[in-house]
Amino acid sequence: MTMQDRERPALLVIDMVRDNFDEGRNLPITPFAKRIIDPINQLIARFRQEGWPIVFATDAFHAQDFIFKGSMKPHSLAGTAGAEVIDELDRKQEDYWMPKPSLSAFFRTGLDLWLRRRGVTLCAVSGIATNFCVLLTVMDAVCNDFKAVLLEDCTAASSEKIHEQVLGVYRRNPLYPLLRIQSSRDLMRDLLGHGVPAGDR
Repeated sequence: MTMQDRERPALLVIDMVRDNFDEGRNLPITPFAKRIIDPINQLIARFRQEGWPIVFATDAFHAQDFIFKGSMKPHSLAGTAGAEVIDELDRKQEDYWMPKPSLSAFFRTGLDLWLRRRGVTLCAVSGIATNFCVLLTVMDAVCNDFKAVLLEDCTAASSEKIHEQVLGVYRRNPLYPLLRIQSSRDLMRDLLGHGVPAGDR
């Protein structure tokens, strides 16, 4: 039995929105986020070829939200151009664009039900930031009884050090293989049954 027989994956693309790529905001994550556009697009093409669901989960905040009572400045406000998916990503009409009110793609969005209705058993998570919205989405996927893969080459943080530190924490973890770190190439190999899953044990 191949992994494809056992798993139906969905690709979750997190917070790849215009405000996070706005050079005028001078965000430290922007140059690292730009590097993952091509790998994400390549993975999107593979998922689309296989007929697997693709979800673009994007921040849709309001200026008065609790999250902005700290040092974070309002951004990605619901209904604004800055909260839209960047044009550089290959988003199609049939993909699910899901604005989210907080950090995790599962928080008050109904994503778990949407995925279950499509028979999804595994969430492959890409986007930004590795140490915030990506990680929380991965954790919530497991909490909602989905296997989760944090895609090391399709995620980014505000520095390479932070990105690698987060990956390092979860490369060896007691939830394996429910939660694992993989490259997009290894994920596709495993899903299509081209070899024994390498994992990150």
